[in-house]
Amino acid sequence: MATASLVLTDGSHLSKLDQAFLRLERGFALISGLAVFGLMVLAVVSVSGRNAMNAPLPGYVDWIEQIMPLIAFMGISFVMREGGHIRMDIVVGQLKGRTLYVVELITTLAVLLLMLLMVWGSWAHFDRSFDFAAPLWSRDSSMDIALPVWPAKLLAPLAFGVLCLRLCLQVWAYGRAIITGQAIAVPLVADAATQARMEADQLKEQN
Repeated sequence: MATASLVLTDGSHLSKLDQAFLRLERGFALISGLAVFGLMVLAVVSVSGRNAMNAPLPGYVDWIEQIMPLIAFMGISFVMREGGHIRMDIVVGQLKGRTLYVVELITTLAVLLLMLLMVWGSWAHFDRSFDFAAPLWSRDSSMDIALPVWPAKLLAPLAFGVLCLRLCLQVWAYGRAIITGQAIAVPLVADAATQARMEADQLKEQN
């Protein structure tokens, strides 16, 4: 899919809710990007310390374990809204109109069911780690410098929960599209020519 957005908006309550929720998703995506930058800084500090003073950053691997969930999970709802996740368009790309919206509704419901199970499972995983009565509220910690791991484990159900809200919004949008014939607040399937034009326009804006 093209990196530029192919999501239509209008003045409806659905579109306004989509735009409001998009601000939250962009914030999460920004946090994910800052986490990538932070990981790069940690790598520079650790390598520089090892080469200059024979003293790498203590607990470097532990810090990576804490940061990785930020990178892996925080941007998934934003990417879902933009239609950027890997998907098979060979069949879906040939569908048009209400037939397309019905298929998209069915697949979105299937993904929503899966993500609800993921929220339940990841929350249980976090709950096993978190304990108010324990030091640093944690029953387990990292191997090297004993960082509590529950904050990293909490990120999974948090990000998955936001994704579930996005999926609920898309279920509403596809249901509305089946009735009205117009899709709002969901990523539209673009052909190769449209994707190429969108990518070219995005490069022009960046320049």
